[in-house]
Amino acid sequence: MGASDWIQDKGKISGPPDREVRFNAAARAFAESQLRNRMPSEGGAGCPVLVEGKRDKSALRALGFKGPIELINRGWDRSRLVAYFYEKYGTRNTIDGGPPLMLLMDWDRTGGQIQTSLRDRLNSLDVPIDENLRKVLLRTMKPEGKTVEALAPFAKTLRSLIEEQLDAI
Repeated sequence: MGASDWIQDKGKISGPPDREVRFNAAARAFAESQLRNRMPSEGGAGCPVLVEGKRDKSALRALGFKGPIELINRGWDRSRLVAYFYEKYGTRNTIDGGPPLMLLMDWDRTGGQIQTSLRDRLNSLDVPIDENLRKVLLRTMKPEGKTVEALAPFAKTLRSLIEEQLDAI
């Protein structure tokens, strides 16, 4: 069952109801993001993941992310933050030619507002954003929580599924 097979309800796509199917879809997205996140010396693109806070970073580390993870909650206003990301990472990832940043805010209302604000500001500077992981998690992991840090208790289960996906890629 793929993402295209998911139930369409009133024009919105909802995630699959079966936990195994949902976790496998999430694991696939995590594996793809982890490959981009790895440092070039480890076969990746060194693409940083932007998250809201320290607990989100800890959850991603527990899930197997080894590359750069940037926090947006560091006491800076949005303009300074966007300027920092633009200056540090540019407009393209020089390794894989893709977006230079992966944006992973929580999938609650506040996270959605932050995601939109950062995406719009970075796009206005011609900085494309990789939002694939968040889009998949939004559909698949809602029953488990609406935040990145809420994934931490599922790290052991997800990590084994992620490893399987990484072996298959």
